[in-house]
Amino acid sequence: MQTQTLAIGGMTCAACSARVEKAILKVGGVGNASVNLATEKATVSYDPSVVRITAIKEAVVKAGYTVLDPREATTDKDRLRKEKEVKTLWTKFIVAASFGFVLLYIAMVPMIKVFTLPFPKVLAPMNFPLLYALAELLLVIPIIIAGNKFYTVGFKNIFHASPNMDSLIAIGTSAAVIYSCYNLVQIARGDFNAVESLYFETAGVIIALILLGKSLEAVSKGRTGEAIKRLMGLAPKTATVIMDDGAGGSVEKEIPIDAVVPGDIILVRPGAKIPVDGIVVDGQSAVDEAMLSGESMPVDKKAGDPVYGATINANGVLRFRAEKVGGDTALAQIIKLVEDAQGSKAPIAQLADVVSGYFVPIVCAIALVSGIAWFAAASAGLINPPEGKTVLEFSLSIFISVLVIACPCALGLATPTAIMVATGKGAENGILIKGGEALETTHKINTIVFDKTGTLTEGKPEVTDIIVLDEADCARKPEAANESADESANKNAPPALSKDMLLQIAASAEKGSEHPLGQAIVNGAQNKGLSLYNAEAFQALPGRGIEAAVNGCAVLAGNRKLMEERNIPFAALETAGDSLADEGKTPMYIALDGKPAGIVAVADVLKNSSKDAVRILRGMDIDVVMITGDNKKTAAAIAGQTGIDRVLAEVLPQDKSAEVKKLQAEGSVTAMVGDGINDAPALVQADVGIAIGSGADVAMESADIVLMHSDIMDVPTAINLSKRTIRIIKQNLFWAFGYNSLGIPIAAGVLYLFGGPLLNPIFAAAAMSMSSVSVLTNALRLKRFKTAKNRKNSAKK
Repeated sequence: MQTQTLAIGGMTCAACSARVEKAILKVGGVGNASVNLATEKATVSYDPSVVRITAIKEAVVKAGYTVLDPREATTDKDRLRKEKEVKTLWTKFIVAASFGFVLLYIAMVPMIKVFTLPFPKVLAPMNFPLLYALAELLLVIPIIIAGNKFYTVGFKNIFHASPNMDSLIAIGTSAAVIYSCYNLVQIARGDFNAVESLYFETAGVIIALILLGKSLEAVSKGRTGEAIKRLMGLAPKTATVIMDDGAGGSVEKEIPIDAVVPGDIILVRPGAKIPVDGIVVDGQSAVDEAMLSGESMPVDKKAGDPVYGATINANGVLRFRAEKVGGDTALAQIIKLVEDAQGSKAPIAQLADVVSGYFVPIVCAIALVSGIAWFAAASAGLINPPEGKTVLEFSLSIFISVLVIACPCALGLATPTAIMVATGKGAENGILIKGGEALETTHKINTIVFDKTGTLTEGKPEVTDIIVLDEADCARKPEAANESADESANKNAPPALSKDMLLQIAASAEKGSEHPLGQAIVNGAQNKGLSLYNAEAFQALPGRGIEAAVNGCAVLAGNRKLMEERNIPFAALETAGDSLADEGKTPMYIALDGKPAGIVAVADVLKNSSKDAVRILRGMDIDVVMITGDNKKTAAAIAGQTGIDRVLAEVLPQDKSAEVKKLQAEGSVTAMVGDGINDAPALVQADVGIAIGSGADVAMESADIVLMHSDIMDVPTAINLSKRTIRIIKQNLFWAFGYNSLGIPIAAGVLYLFGGPLLNPIFAAAAMSMSSVSVLTNALRLKRFKTAKNRKNSAKK
């Protein structure tokens, strides 16, 4: 299956997005389709061996919508297109409101008996009814032209058997205008009483109010995508490339960033932004990478170090070779993640999607049945129309009210707008949420499993202690070549192992290891100036340690489990190992030629935020679990420092996912937080996988949420953001369903049936316009969301 995102034009409400989705899913070879009204994009999974993307595009066009050119659907072009759309809508609203105000004034002032307002005598309805009626007609025409899209789109969709919100407006206002035109003809024929049956102002004001709602809606939708705009604004527009001048020299040339290709040598001066990702080839500087890492301190860069687009060169001149450009840069990948997340759907939106597909036809049916029922009841004398209205006017008013009060937009925007704002807000704070489903599931989390190394701790362990057994030796240890003449004479009594010698042997064996503990031992030896020897037959033993041969000496370095597996008698080291473990240090037992030699202890300090993050999570009634391959005592010591009660220690990498599965079997909605390659299976198994941004690419690809700042205080922030978002979505859905559930019956005359008021179509239109705006405004409240770190700092102040 191949996945592609299409930019769809012409969608105005949830009924439209449902129609497009249905049309795409009918195409053979399409596996899945998700159409998002807020982003105006369709994400399609299809089998390219069965169907071409052109066939899918044709299905969208046949449904009555357009597929935008990919060149016009870029973020910048899309922004310009939407800005133009907002400007056009405001212009149309101003035209409609200007003429609508005059039209309403002319229609209502003659009816006011309490006080007198200025009014042209030539338009007095009782004296000059035809001029009065013609004036209203002339005033409503510009309004209809301003709202012409309601008619062109609305009636086109009716002909395609897929009516939408525009169709409801078109039918309702057309009914009012046609009925008014009929009465205008009656006035021209001499029936001056028909002047009281003109509804031009109803149609005009309805269109003006809906254009106002559409304008506010477009502005609000634009604000939901501000996070993407800010991310795009981080990248520079040009790059200074060093080119061959054709005469054996070089020349600097400034070119658009889109023209940079891999392999180009780029010059970056102090204070300038780095345009693309690459590797430094010359120069030294400090680079501000806060945009990616969240760290305020600049990172030193020299030849061979990576640099990333949109980061800022602080104080030196750098020349680097472009490696990743365009959509491959780290910033572009972040933007794509956010865009994909904003275009995704949350499971909570499924009911609204189903309802939206049938909403407009049902509303049309209700309007028609209500109008006919009231007409029949009034004609039969079962009920009296309001004073001053004929039976036809009475039933027509109800018919129009039902059509214009119904609002499928509120249903369609309730979920996607909240997801757009939430994922954008997360991205602003270094939290990349990969989709609506992950965002929704996160609020249900009641158990969080933290990997220890690199997640709760810094992941940069250091050698703290070296313990050597007095009787330890290795007959073939590297230092045997340096023995004195007296020692050489006594081959049966090799020298006792020193601490440096043990560290040197262990580091030589660990040189091929990628494990942080092994690297710590290597760094410890190098910091002491000890030379390392070549290791042979190196083998990593996941979850236990390593084995290797150093100058013919068989070396084992690992945990207690490894010593037990190889039947190494380490009882003499057990007390020391337990004591080190109680201090939160990891004892690495060293055996030479099958005999215990000593311990090299390594400690990995806790991150500054670990304790606070665990405390906050526990305050949210979330069970916190730590999982590690460390021995139980070391794990317990680290857990004690952070306030974690439940510890899963001595867990092999391949067993982490099984432990997560056990927690899920207990009924827990589980999140796994990790950073390493060996965490990837557990991240996938968990209900929500959360990866630390500084970790392995595999971990980040396997995760549902990526914490770019590598700060686990962002874990409670992500959960709080999810809870706040779901609360907003539920409020939006409640309002959208509640508004339509109450508004449609009131418009249909239920209150009038029991002696209450009859809803004026103008007020119905105003309520409909404001319903969409209220949903969007509610979603925009998420922009005020504060991170856990910000709340903590505010509390301190």
